[in-house]
Amino acid sequence: MRSASASAMATTRGSTPGAISAGSASRTARRPDAGAARSERSVSRTVQSPPMSASPVSTPLGAARDRTAPMTSEHPADRLLARVRAVGAATCVGLDPVIDRLPSALEPSDRADAAACALAIERFSLGVVEAVADHAAAVKIQAACFERHGADGFAAMARVLRAAHASGLVVVYDAKRGDIGISAEHYAASARAFGADWTTVNAYLGADGLRPFLAAGGAAFALVRTSNPSGDALQGQRLADGRTVAEMVADLVTEVGRESLGASGYSALGAVVGATKRAEIAALRARMPQAWFLVPGYGAQGGTADDVRAAFAKDGGGALITASRSVIYPAAQGGDDWKSAVRDAAKAFAHEIRAIASPAK
Repeated sequence: MRSASASAMATTRGSTPGAISAGSASRTARRPDAGAARSERSVSRTVQSPPMSASPVSTPLGAARDRTAPMTSEHPADRLLARVRAVGAATCVGLDPVIDRLPSALEPSDRADAAACALAIERFSLGVVEAVADHAAAVKIQAACFERHGADGFAAMARVLRAAHASGLVVVYDAKRGDIGISAEHYAASARAFGADWTTVNAYLGADGLRPFLAAGGAAFALVRTSNPSGDALQGQRLADGRTVAEMVADLVTEVGRESLGASGYSALGAVVGATKRAEIAALRARMPQAWFLVPGYGAQGGTADDVRAAFAKDGGGALITASRSVIYPAAQGGDDWKSAVRDAAKAFAHEIRAIASPAK
């Protein structure tokens, strides 16, 4: 097994957005052909971080914008809308690789070996990216699934992030960051260096924990109303002014989001709103008319097309519906042709969402 320090050095040495370091390139050469070919294709692609806006946009909340014009902006919300329009479906595939659920052909030789496990989930994730790239607008990469395998897992995650970005997918880095000041700036810079377009963040620290992720052309989804059952105990609490805690956070997202509006009228600060909270989605959309909604919980967690319909704005945009297990671990998955099963599941998912919302072009 390689030492953690050696793996970390291979990850950081010469690492620039969209480029794979010499250390990781040499490691890639030792992988099976499928993973190596995918990684090699991503080496030549360079991800450019968009420039920081000269000044915040001060368009009043709810101001009319032409959302039918072609998107040429480098603003992250505009790029997301353009990608959704290009694919024709507002779908996001969650990359939550778990060793116990990998296809048999990709199982690690030694489950106690962190490097072997990291390589296995990397190969699986790269295969999923390849399978869904033509059918999904985005992928959401669950950081915890990689980080549990130590330095090797972290390095694998960086390569998967870059490969997903190079494939044309919008990349959501699901790390749920929560910090302020220079620490938040470091977290935001890390996400950009990996090639992530959006990062999930915890809004509990207020605007100080949100703004650093919007600097230098970045974007974030703030946790507003999550799909986990125990979230009700906090997010559903009523305040003295009658709002719930979730509604208060939604108002914060709207306030801070006004500072980072794109040409599409959507903000670089979005909101995580669970698909299982159907009764609250419409009210939250009314409070955050210019925010992109990242909507997890579709499929395996019980969310349906009818549940998420209200998440979309009037123009048919503004929501990115996420399915993870139902796409990357389809019932038909198995054998050497597992990528075809994932591809078919991604196509079916896109068809379901396309039937309820399609942003105007």
